[in-house]
Amino acid sequence: MAQQLADRRDVDFNLYEMFDVEAMCKFAPYEDLNKKILNLIITEARSFAIKEMLPAYVDGDRIGPRFDGGNVRMPESFKRVYDLGCENQWTAPSAPIEYGGQGLPHIIAAAIREYLMAANWPLSSFLSMGNGTARMIALYGTDQQKATYLTHLYTAKWGGTMLLTEPEAGTDLGALTTTAVRNPDGTFHLTGNKIFITNGEHDLAENIIHPVLARIEGDPAGTKGISIFIVPKYLVNPDGSLGPRNDIVCTGIEEKHGIHGSATCSMAMGSKGACTGYLLGEACQGMMIMFNMMNGARLATGAQALSYASHNYLCALDYARQRIQGRDLTDFANHQAPSVPILSHPDVRRNLIWMKAMTEGLRSLIYYAWQLIDLSVNASTDEMRTDASDLLELLTPIVKAYGADRGYEVCYQAMQVFGGAGYTRDYPVEAITRDCKITSIFEGANGIQAMDLLGRKLGHKKGATFVKFMEKVKEIIRAARQKNDLSPLADALEACLLRLADVAGQLGNRARSEDVKVAFAHSVPFLDAMGDVIMGWMHLWRAVVAHPKIESARKKDKAFYIGQVKTATFFINTVLPVTMGKLSVVSAGDPTAIDIPDAAFGGL
Repeated sequence: MAQQLADRRDVDFNLYEMFDVEAMCKFAPYEDLNKKILNLIITEARSFAIKEMLPAYVDGDRIGPRFDGGNVRMPESFKRVYDLGCENQWTAPSAPIEYGGQGLPHIIAAAIREYLMAANWPLSSFLSMGNGTARMIALYGTDQQKATYLTHLYTAKWGGTMLLTEPEAGTDLGALTTTAVRNPDGTFHLTGNKIFITNGEHDLAENIIHPVLARIEGDPAGTKGISIFIVPKYLVNPDGSLGPRNDIVCTGIEEKHGIHGSATCSMAMGSKGACTGYLLGEACQGMMIMFNMMNGARLATGAQALSYASHNYLCALDYARQRIQGRDLTDFANHQAPSVPILSHPDVRRNLIWMKAMTEGLRSLIYYAWQLIDLSVNASTDEMRTDASDLLELLTPIVKAYGADRGYEVCYQAMQVFGGAGYTRDYPVEAITRDCKITSIFEGANGIQAMDLLGRKLGHKKGATFVKFMEKVKEIIRAARQKNDLSPLADALEACLLRLADVAGQLGNRARSEDVKVAFAHSVPFLDAMGDVIMGWMHLWRAVVAHPKIESARKKDKAFYIGQVKTATFFINTVLPVTMGKLSVVSAGDPTAIDIPDAAFGGL
């Protein structure tokens, strides 16, 4: 039977063979867990995704949310599955048990969410989006705020959002105009408008808790003067029951290219002069607090892109095995030869192994990133915890931006395998490809991620974090050299890694010079090249784990392990040579994008 949504064998390979999740069960928070329990949980998540969430996807895509005078009505099938998701605790796999979560390692939660997102990302976001709101309150809220909100948010009884973007400010959050005026009782009155608010209004949860960025009247301009507030849709009474409707309303929903099942709202606060907000943390700490949510959201966006890529790759692979068309190339001149599955055709095979390489490499990178969160909290020494946290900071913009770009490319290449059939609604690849485009725009467009990588992350701790990243890659290179078959792959990756380090130094120096604009004009190509090197690292790591198991493996496992070595070989031999060219372009630092006069772009 063909795999659906995510290849379970590859999921298990990552969890138990690459990243040794069983060893993590020795950490105090996970001592009651073992492989049998974890497998059962993932199996149940997979079943829920395929049997319940996936069938509701079409309603989300073709019916979608309906705006009705300030209210947003979701398809009836969404409500039924949402309630089931809450009942079966698929809302917060890694959240603390005392607040309604499952208390699982983040890497296991990543595997669960891959299935849920691949089946129906809009519905999965309704179920899980309160997690980010809850984490901010857990870190910075008062005891009363924690008691009021955490359990309801983690269990999705109440939904959560992020109110950041404004019509005029966009990504420049320092230019926001939403204001907060202090009330005598210590609450605040908020006034302003926000746009592009995912899940800003809907009828799935009984309340929605909005974290809102705003400036307290009289505080400094720019990002230093921004605070963050808790703004409930319905005010909450002291006994925890719901009170009156707050003065925050949805003024419309966006008609989008994809993710049609997601309610993307414009929101107005204070139109009646009565929008009550509660300060979260200290005044003027809004940006720092918000980034605790944003970094998790960026990792989640990379995982979202992976889920789309995985869904479409498996659809394309199954189609290529079943679609009979054309004679085998070696029998092309024989008109009596039978037609064969399109999987037999060389270009289709090249396309599929490229998609396999991107999908499986991204899965390893993203699971690794989520495991770093676990290690940053639970590793045995302060140094190990700090190193895990630092490496995660370095990888986050790459997980988000590179994951988004490669995930989308996998989606449209899957459509190519289907040919004209893939462009129709008869198959899911058309809709999934539309959905995936949002990932390069969500949570800071990819250009912002590249600026973050160049402007902040490469020079973190005076470059020490980048050096430690290189050492992690070299560990796998050394391990690969112990296996003769993998030694050429190790050599190729090392050459690319050293070139990356050289160009990173050049780009960093340029960013600190008068050519700073030229440097940042090449930040996206540099992020893309660094992503290639990291994917090469992941694939060589996969090959190092798989290679010694080939000879003794059972038939099905033997094919899987051979597939890992072949895929690593393909990626390193066909992608990394192109990466060396990308790095040469960044190194040369052509200034034309900066030098060209505005009028010379044309269109006048």
